[in-house]
Amino acid sequence: MEFVKEFATFLHQNGIIKFGEFTLASGKKSSYYVDLRLVPSYPHEFRKMVKYLENDIAQNIGLDEFDSIVSVPTGGLVIASALAMETVKPLIYVRSKPKDYGTSKSVEGKIYDGMKVVMIDDVATTGGSVVNAIQSLKEVNITIKDAYVIVDRMEGASEALTELGVKMHSILNILEITESLYEQNLIDQNILEKVKKQISK
Repeated sequence: MEFVKEFATFLHQNGIIKFGEFTLASGKKSSYYVDLRLVPSYPHEFRKMVKYLENDIAQNIGLDEFDSIVSVPTGGLVIASALAMETVKPLIYVRSKPKDYGTSKSVEGKIYDGMKVVMIDDVATTGGSVVNAIQSLKEVNITIKDAYVIVDRMEGASEALTELGVKMHSILNILEITESLYEQNLIDQNILEKVKKQISK
């Protein structure tokens, strides 16, 4: 797939994916780090990524099959905002914890009973933040069947979402990225093996 190869190379060349020893937000150790918050600093690639996402959603789900786009701050929200502009769809978002002033809502934006949404996030590891968001949405009677991430780290997110009846789609996963970089001689076999080992855990 041409986009995967091109995008993987772009991520690597601009230090958006780094290989080494990292500690993730969850406290887990990782042999690589993906910081997609850097992508909007490259408008051409950012737009290409959002367009690819839009086409994928149109083909897999259909743009008429849902009412709104939903995301979680901060990484996914930038992507979801751009996607909402492209698809001319309303945007809502779920706070990680309800605000402790004003309306004390955890879901921000115009919502109504039985509304159908598609969730957008940047990177999925265990799926924790998306799982919490899905539960918040269900509490206010919002229907969600599909979630999209740009990069799936393949460490349990897909399975966690399946348990909630939500299908997770990804534009690319960490294995596709590292294999593509390895085929282009941009990383060595040692790095590829470390990533594979991390996934299999």
